[in-house]
Order: sequence, then C-alpha cells, then structure tokens
Amino acid sequence: MAVRPGLWPALLGIVLAAWLHGTGAQQSATVANPVPGANPDLLPHFLVEPEDVYIVKNKPVLLVCKAMPATQIFFKCNGEWVRQVDHVIERSTDDSSGLPAMEVRINVSRQQVEKVFGLEEYWCQCVAWSSSGTTKSQKAYIRIAYLRKNFEQEPLAKEVSLEQGIVLPCRPPEGIPPAEVEWLRNEDLVDPSLDPNVYITREHSLVVRQARLADTANYTCVAKNIVARRRSASAAVIVYVNGGWSTWTEWSVCSASCGRGWQKRSRSCTNPAPLNGGAFCEGQNVQKTACATLCPVDGSWSPWSKWSACGLDCTHWRSRECSDPAPRNGGEECRGTDLDTRNCTSDLCVHTASGPEDVALYVGLIAVAVCLLLLLLVLILVYCRKKEGLDSDVADSSILTSGFQPVSIKPSKADNPHLLTIQPDLSTTTTTCQGSLCPRQDGPSPKFQLANGHLLSPLGGGRHTLHHSSPTSEAEDFVSRLSTQNYFRSLPRGTSNMTYGTFNFLGGRLMIPNTGISLLIPPDAIPRGKIYEIYLTLHKPEDVRLPLAGCQTLLSPIVSCGPPGVLLTRPVILAMDHCGEPCPESWSLRLKKQSCEGSWEDVLHLGEEAPSHLYYCQLEAGACYVFTEQLGRFALVGEALSVAATKRLKLLLFAPVACTSLEYNIRVYCLHDTHDALKEVVQLEKQLGGQLIQEPRVLHFKDSYHNLRLSIHDVPSSLWKSKLLVSYQEIPFYHIWNGTQQYLHCTFTLERVSPSTSDLACKVWVWQVEGDGQSFNINFNITKDTRFAELLALESEGGVPALVGPSAFKIPFLIRQKIITSLDPPCSRGADWRTLAQKLHLDSHLSFFASKPSPTAMILNLWEARHFPNGNLSQLAAAVAGLGQPDAGLFTVSEAEC
Repeated sequence: MAVRPGLWPALLGIVLAAWLHGTGAQQSATVANPVPGANPDLLPHFLVEPEDVYIVKNKPVLLVCKAMPATQIFFKCNGEWVRQVDHVIERSTDDSSGLPAMEVRINVSRQQVEKVFGLEEYWCQCVAWSSSGTTKSQKAYIRIAYLRKNFEQEPLAKEVSLEQGIVLPCRPPEGIPPAEVEWLRNEDLVDPSLDPNVYITREHSLVVRQARLADTANYTCVAKNIVARRRSASAAVIVYVNGGWSTWTEWSVCSASCGRGWQKRSRSCTNPAPLNGGAFCEGQNVQKTACATLCPVDGSWSPWSKWSACGLDCTHWRSRECSDPAPRNGGEECRGTDLDTRNCTSDLCVHTASGPEDVALYVGLIAVAVCLLLLLLVLILVYCRKKEGLDSDVADSSILTSGFQPVSIKPSKADNPHLLTIQPDLSTTTTTCQGSLCPRQDGPSPKFQLANGHLLSPLGGGRHTLHHSSPTSEAEDFVSRLSTQNYFRSLPRGTSNMTYGTFNFLGGRLMIPNTGISLLIPPDAIPRGKIYEIYLTLHKPEDVRLPLAGCQTLLSPIVSCGPPGVLLTRPVILAMDHCGEPCPESWSLRLKKQSCEGSWEDVLHLGEEAPSHLYYCQLEAGACYVFTEQLGRFALVGEALSVAATKRLKLLLFAPVACTSLEYNIRVYCLHDTHDALKEVVQLEKQLGGQLIQEPRVLHFKDSYHNLRLSIHDVPSSLWKSKLLVSYQEIPFYHIWNGTQQYLHCTFTLERVSPSTSDLACKVWVWQVEGDGQSFNINFNITKDTRFAELLALESEGGVPALVGPSAFKIPFLIRQKIITSLDPPCSRGADWRTLAQKLHLDSHLSFFASKPSPTAMILNLWEARHFPNGNLSQLAAAVAGLGQPDAGLFTVSEAEC
C-alpha cells in the first residue's frame, strides 16, 4: 500500500513512541531521512548540545539538549536509545518565530559508564525530529575522573653551587582529566611570570636558570585535577657558596729590628665566605718570608798607643782611635777622649818646693794605712778565739750533709754517744722520673711502684680500699693482683659494649669500638699518688628505664662511666653520637644524669651553661662532647619546640645472602643515625645471615605525629609476586620518636615464580606522611651480588679499647706542656689561648675555658677527644705556630718526642 509522502514523519513518530513505551528492551531505531520536498529551514537545529563531562566519585552527571523546531528529542548513548522515562522534557514556543522548541535532560551514573568495557569510551548524543526531518547533535563523552596517589617521578634533594642551573623533575600521578602541576617553594606558589629566573617545562620539571642563595628552600610538586590534589615529597635544595680568598694584606714590619727576622701577610676566606656547607678555601691564610735589617754598630776604642817621650813641659801623651770597630749603620760614637796626657817627672824638669797642700795629702795617706793595719789585727784575734771554742763540740761534719743524701749511714763515735745518727727507711722504694714520661726503677723492683697510692673499687657500692706501699711484700702482692686481674672481678666481663682500664695521673682513654663512644682522661685529672680502675659501658635502651615526658625523645645512647664518686681534679670528656638536627629554634636539649637513688635529673640545659658548672657540652652535627668532673650514667634528651624539629634516621635494606626457597624477604630497618645503633643491627644481621642490598640513606623524621610508611613498587609480575596484602606498611610515630625501641623494621615478602629466578628489580619507598622521604632502586642478583658488603665493614677505632699514658694522646706530653705554658698567660697582641680557640672554631666556649685554671689545657683536651686517632697533628702545630709567639719553634714536634 502506498503512503503519501507527507505522512512519513507522523508514522515514524507513532512507531518510535510505541517502542519507547514498551518493556524497556534496548532495540536499534532507524532515523528517517528528511522528507523529500520538505523545507530545509524547518529541520531542527540545536540551541544547546551535550558537552564532555567527568564523573567525580559517585555523583551522576547531567546532559542537556535543546532544539528548535522540534517535535521529539531523544538521547542515544553508545548507539542505544535511552528509555523515555529517563528523559526530563520541557516544551516551549519561540516568541519571535512561533516555532516549537524542546529541551531534554538525562542523568548518567557511574554504574552506567563502568558497564562499558573495551577500548570505546562512553558517549551520548541527541536526535531531534521535526516535520521536515531529523538532526543529530555532537557526541558528548562521559569519563570517570580519578587521580592516582603516587607520583611517577618525584623531585630529589640537590646541593648546587651558586649560579649553577637546577632541574627538579616531576611526573604527576596518572589521572583523568590529566593533572595540572604547580610548584611550591617553602609552601609558597612559584609563579614563573613573576620570576624570570624560573620556568616550568612541558614535562612539568621546575628549572632554575641560575641558582641564587634565595633559592635555598624545600620544593614540592603539586598535582591536581577535579578529583583531588596530590603533593610529592619535599626536595631540599641547598645553594652553597664555596669560599674565596680575599686579597693579601701588606707585608708586616720585619719582626727583628736588626739582623734576620720574619715578616708576614695574611688573607681571609671572605671573598666570598663559605655558606651552606660550601668548601673552605684551600691553601694557607698566612704567608711568611725572611727579612734582614742592617744592625747599628756602636763604635769602640782601639788600644792605647805607647807613651810618647817626655816633653819639655814634663808631660808625655798617648792616643787611641774609635775604630775597633768604627761606628756604622747609625751606631753611637765612642765616648771619652782620644788623647791622654800626664806628668812624666823627668830629671830634666825643675821641681819647686812642696806647698802646704802636698804636705796635708801625704799625712792623710799615712793615717789611713795605720787604721787598716789595726783593723786587720782585731779580726785575727776574734777568729782565733772562736776556733778554740768549737773544737770540743764538732765530732763529724757529715752530720751537716747527711740529711741531703738519699741513703747515708754514719756510725756514731764512741766518745760521743749522744750524737744523732740518721737511719734510712728500708721499707720504702724510691722512684725517679727522668726524661719524658718513662719511670725508671733501679734494680729488679716490681713493674708498678706505688707510694701512698689509692685504688678505688669501681663497683663496690661506695666501698673504697686503700693500699699502702710500706712493706715491699705488700707492693709485690698488689702488683701480682694487678697482673692477674683478680682485682677486676667486680666488673662485668665478656661484653662488646663495655671496656675498662687502670689509670693514674698520666691519664688515658677508654673506647667502645665502632660505637663512637669514648672517655678521655686528661693528664692530672686523677690526683697524683692515686690509681683508679675506670669503666665505660653502653646500655641498651630496653635495659634502662629512662622516663620521658611530653615531647621529649632520646637522642643519644645511654652511657655509664665510673665508678661514681671518685675524686677528679680536672674534667674528663665523654664523647657520644646523637641523632638530632641541632637548631636552637626547634630543640631544647638537656643532659640527663642518673642519681645514686636511681632517679634521672637534668644536670645541663644546653645553651644555658654556666662556666663554673660541673658539666659542659660541646654539641656538633653528629656528636657531643661532655665535660664532667663527676662520673655516672648520662643520656642526651631533646624536647621538640616545634614541628620543624627533626631526628636523623638511618635506613638500611637487608636480604638473605642465600635463598633456598621461593620466598625472599627484604627487611627495611629504621634506626637512629648513630654508630652504636648501626653496630647492633649489623651484628644482628650477621647472625640472621643477611646482607646489605642498597647503600644506606638518611631520612629526616619530623615531630609531626605522622607515621612512617613503607611500600614496594614496580615488582616484575612475570618473575615475582608480592605477598603484601595492603599497599603499604607503617611504623607508628611514637615507636620511632621516643627512641627507646631497637631494631624497628618492616619486612616485604616476595615469592619467585620459578626457582631459577635470580634477578630482582623493584623500588622501595620510605616516607613520613607530609614529611621527608627516600626511594631505593633495587636491581641486583640475589645469588651472587655482594657489591654493598664493603659499606658495613666496621672500622677499628684506634686499636685496643683502653690506652694508658702518652699512647692515648696525639699531642706529645712535652709539646703539650710547652703550648700550655706559652698560651695560658694573656698576651696584649692576642697571641694566646683565645686566638687558638678561634682558629679551632671553639670561640663560642671562651667563657667556659676562661673559668678553668688552664684554658689551653681544656682546648687541647677537646681537640684530643674530637680528633683521636685520625687527627692531623700538623694542622694543630700550624695553628699554634701561626699565633706569632716569639718562641714558636718550641711547638715543633720531633719524631723523638712523638
């Protein structure tokens, strides 16, 4: 049956309405072509077309379509018609043309989009009808928006020199829509339009063309889209400045006013001064050169010539010259006359009678001679009488001198039984000290000679034992006890965390190897005549109860030195590592000491030390040196003043040396950055059969209450399978911050697909939430790769743990005494101990040094504690010699004195 052409649109509308009112089955609909002969101006045209949208989380999106003229509008999504009941339709009439218009809305949910699988994206478009035909709108694509958490590449910390270029890469996490990237410098937005020295590349890397000091900051890459905002780990960029020498000063005046001398010139490392860890200037800051000045020579007389013949005037003369030597170079002329004349009393001369003056002169001379003769006779008579009175009393003149002899036995005379005789004390042993510090004994005496010496029992609960050296047998018994070490049984033996030794006034040193812990006992710290047995012990935190309050945290090992209560005349120096980042604005640091009752008390608040206090501390980047005159148990505790306070953590990755099963464990340790903590873990892993598989890293852990997270990534799924059920592991903040828990670690268990698999490549990330982080790139062979083993080769710290006497010090004893004698007295030219402290960068402790009887000795003791056994003695000698002391040659160290 033929249908009129004008009825096609109406028929198509009826068919479509019947399909949309059906059961909802999705069937394909055929869109009719424009009616032949219809007016093309009456075809629908779209006033509003659907646009691309993103579904955020689970919120549905709205698509809108509006056409005119239109009798019907329906949405088609991914080639299938949307049910009529899901449409919201609004009809209206255009005021100017009177044509009908329709607006249609539909909601698209996340579930609808997720049902579409394959490579095609989810899309929707509108189809509008009018009496003249149909029109299709543009396709609108609906995508589910997301943003991954982990960056594909994060910026890393850098240290660059001034004016060097900086490139900080950043690859944002995967996301839809693609994430926009911005950079923060110390939490402030980096705007390249305001700073022409900075720009951001298409790959989102931050580039600084020329580094400036102001570019020293923490940089953070921020990725964001409509779903979320992600921050990378902050990368600390330090712009350092290497030091440069200033110009030389003019040469000084020659040190000698005449003859050979020295003149010097100097320069300073201030052009520019090193900043932010930049290298100090290489070379000498002082130059010396020899100079010579002509010395003035004073004139001196030559010998007198012979007397001349007697003249007619009854005189003769003699002469001399100022020529032995002659004055030169401004020397003084000879004083006196060059011509001498006197009477020669020749017979040819006519003498006149003596006048009254000559007679008086002769009388006076005779009277003086008579008086001298009488005086001589009187003295002879007095001497003879005294001699006669003494002859009956003097028996033996040796009595007058025997008191000055070491051993002198004089027999008493028979006729004088009342005379005093001196009997030597045969029960004492005399010892002489000759040369440097080597004691010399005469005869086969025992190795140790003690005179009224004291020995304190180190662990006797305050019980002291006094040993006298009166009888020789007692001295020999005491020496035998020392040699067999029976007397030392009160100390715990057989532990690698404890050392001990016996010391006298010569001093010495105790060290616990590979822990950074040592005790320096300077000369004369122990009173002369006393011998102490001193011990040094490292305690495990779990064995000692150290109460911590508030934000306090343990920064150092807990160390004991004793015995407590011994008398010290000078401070000893206890050296130990710490893991704090010292900053007065972020930390309040205190030295704690355990009392005899067992309670802990603050004995020192760093930064508020009183010079006359019993304790003092030199704090450095990784170690502290405690001056103390009282032995005991110590620990360094810090209290965070802000969230900027950080502790240095050492991160170590261990794995089995041999793998016999399909499982392979990677252990990640999080330790305090101290030598003693490293030593404990290395010993533990040796027992477990582990090996280091990556170079250790340092992580700065903030007091921000955020946990430490550890995760493993990029494990090749064709060779390995991770057995971790969650995306990351965590170590709680307080387990790390209080510092009393050892061996904190997490284990990642991987399983090999085949026993023949031996190559492992993956990444391990360790980071604090909203803090610092480290990334380890693992790529090695688990059966034969041992390239990181040498990193844990523990070095020996100066040989034996106990050193006594001169062998415990780098500075020879005689040279030390010369330096102290020369630099202790104040000098108007500044060439004293204050200048030495400044050269050794210890000028911040001048008040403490000045409070001691010998400031120079305190400086040298601290130098010994900091630089043993690898200190450069030549540099110290150069610093002392550079003070300009006139007797600087005394500081030269010879091989014999070493």
